[in-house]
Amino acid sequence: MKVIFSRPESLSTTPTHYCPGCTHGIIHRLVAEVIDELGLRERTVGIAPVGCSVLAFNYFNFDFQQAAHGRAPAVATGIKRARPDLIVFTYQGDGDLASIGMSEVIHAANRGEKFTVVFINNAIYGMTGGQMAPTTMPGQVTTTSPRGRDVNDVGYPIRMCELIASLRTPAFVERVAVHNPKQVLNARRALKQAFSYQKDNVCFTFVEFLSTCPTNWGLAPIQATQWLEENMLPYYPVKNFKMPEKAGEKKDAD
Repeated sequence: MKVIFSRPESLSTTPTHYCPGCTHGIIHRLVAEVIDELGLRERTVGIAPVGCSVLAFNYFNFDFQQAAHGRAPAVATGIKRARPDLIVFTYQGDGDLASIGMSEVIHAANRGEKFTVVFINNAIYGMTGGQMAPTTMPGQVTTTSPRGRDVNDVGYPIRMCELIASLRTPAFVERVAVHNPKQVLNARRALKQAFSYQKDNVCFTFVEFLSTCPTNWGLAPIQATQWLEENMLPYYPVKNFKMPEKAGEKKDAD
């Protein structure tokens, strides 16, 4: 019998610790599938963050490094500059990347470091108990904003794709989501394109994933996907923000 669906070689057999309904597992699989398809596993190095995905090194079947909170882009820069033949990516949540690690990722993008950032935006601090994050939605209730995020007091949620795309340095920047099958397929395409650009030594690549956090949102998994659709998508549009080529060139790496 022909096998048409199986575990990617780049994904380990270790059960994940993620909460029911969390989409980290989906994104892990997409990363593994793309790396396998492009034949990059033997020269790939991932950088684990501090946050819900701090144990990501247990779930992938290739080399990983652990970075201090927010410093994954600095670690990735060092590895990629020392070994430009390697495929290097960071896997970071919104607290790790958009808060304590904001300067690291902005300057890495501005320098045009040729690694890939996989950014998980679930609008909240997950691992530490559901505090307000830089990406928390206006009015969203968290443990540190029990009356909802007040934009007059703490400002509006930060849109990382828009911020990075505003830099002059060439880059590939795209926001995707994984809350339904159609969006998962689109996310896979964008991720493959990002890793293809790195494989070809083209530019800095950044893919933001809109993700759910049912536990800290206080919602059931299905309700969480609906909340993302109704609340996050209008503020965080799913689209490509920047391409390194001129219009019409290499729009799809497939």
